[in-house]
Amino acid sequence: MDDGDPGGPRAIAPVVPWARRAGRPREVGCAWPAAAGASTPRVPDAGRGRGRRTPAVVRLRAGRGSRTAAAVVRSLPRVPRTVPFTLGYTLILLGTSLYARLGDPGTVRDLLASSSTDVSNLSQRPLLTLLVSALWAVGGVTSPYLVAFPLVLAALERRLGGVRTAGVFLLGHVLATLLTEVPVAVSVAAGHLPDSSLRRLDYGVSYGLIACAAALAGLLPSRRRWALLGGVALALGAGMLVDFDPLTAWGHAFALLLGVLSWRYVRSWRYVRSWPYVRRNASRRPPSRRNDDAPPGFAHSERASGNTGTPSAH
Repeated sequence: MDDGDPGGPRAIAPVVPWARRAGRPREVGCAWPAAAGASTPRVPDAGRGRGRRTPAVVRLRAGRGSRTAAAVVRSLPRVPRTVPFTLGYTLILLGTSLYARLGDPGTVRDLLASSSTDVSNLSQRPLLTLLVSALWAVGGVTSPYLVAFPLVLAALERRLGGVRTAGVFLLGHVLATLLTEVPVAVSVAAGHLPDSSLRRLDYGVSYGLIACAAALAGLLPSRRRWALLGGVALALGAGMLVDFDPLTAWGHAFALLLGVLSWRYVRSWRYVRSWPYVRRNASRRPPSRRNDDAPPGFAHSERASGNTGTPSAH
């Protein structure tokens, strides 16, 4: 030990790099405190492996991935973000229409025959037939349905959302198909129609599109509502003059009626969609003017007017 000479040599306490404490596991780089002024050698951190990831690093990388995905979504145009169902469905219709124009005619004919919602296909594979038949547009790339489809469904999806818009479309497509094909099956079984009626070619998105257009009319003001319904009726009448098919005409009429009958539900669904926006912006609302001194259980009007006493009997 030093005799008090500040310039004399100092005794350095031994450094224990692998010190054990009672009841505790071995810690890396843990040493007993040395004397004043003693230099402690640095022990490399041998407890961390190169291939291991701590939870903090994992959470950080996951947060970066979510922020990157959110940035990609925000970078998209506004219309595709608000109407994803309409955009995806329209791309599918464009793809099938191009294949019907550019593909092998024999293969296209076989695909359309297997996609037809006739009695024969519906009796064998009803769900698959109803689904696949809605992936084609009658007329191919020159079909007017390809122009009307994104306009009508996008306007409806912006008001109801993608799931409910798909529900309205399936309602018109499925029910209008069954309402036209079931009578054909009954007529063939009764002998009023030939057996060839069981394999008629019937496919396309017209039933679902007309149902969505009629449902959209229920969300518009009175003048626009009847103008849209009148325009749909005129378009259907013009189509019957060009190519008259009684079953298709009945199917279009049923789809239009189903869309009108859905007005009660789509009008209530319209307000349900606004709830997430209200909850998200609730913190930005200005504080309401109320009397904070009023005790709980009394309305503001009762506190202001003094109507807190016991009501008198008359």
